[in-house]
Amino acid sequence: MKVVILFASLEGQTRKIAHFAQDMLRNAGHDVALFDAADKKASIDLENAERIILAGSVHERRHPMALEVFLAAHRHALEAHPTLLISVSLSAAFPEGLEEAEDYLVEMMMRTRFTPSHPALVAGAVRTRKYDYFAQQVVRHVVLRGRDYDPNEEEHEFTDWARLEATLWDFMSPRLIHSRASVSASVSG
Repeated sequence: MKVVILFASLEGQTRKIAHFAQDMLRNAGHDVALFDAADKKASIDLENAERIILAGSVHERRHPMALEVFLAAHRHALEAHPTLLISVSLSAAFPEGLEEAEDYLVEMMMRTRFTPSHPALVAGAVRTRKYDYFAQQVVRHVVLRGRDYDPNEEEHEFTDWARLEATLWDFMSPRLIHSRASVSASVSG
């Protein structure tokens, strides 16, 4: 099966997720093309893709501009195929944050007018060594306050790799029904 994966990553976790998907699907015998949304020179063949995986990290309630521009510009071509949109955020790491993580995805869909057939909320990572002082304090005292997390750790992955793998296998299933799914349906599953 021909699969296109397009990602936009700011700190590296979404890139890692995209490469995980690429490796998993290639090992299963699929023809996978991986693209960084920031690469404006990339020639992406959406027409011949049988599945399209899109992944973007969330920072300050927004997915990267490069991803949003791509989705808006190519929404009709994307909506002609089964699409898995992976929204990566820290909010998705905690049950009480899932509603907020869903809001990020809904807001992006409203801005781009693109609706994926299969949305997925995936927990991201913390990489405090890459943050300035202000960002470190926000992560420590706001985002992760009261959570089971050692604030002295420079890196911590919240991504549930087994759940991500199951999401990818479900999306790749030959029984996949090409329909527009609601965000909340993917959260509860």
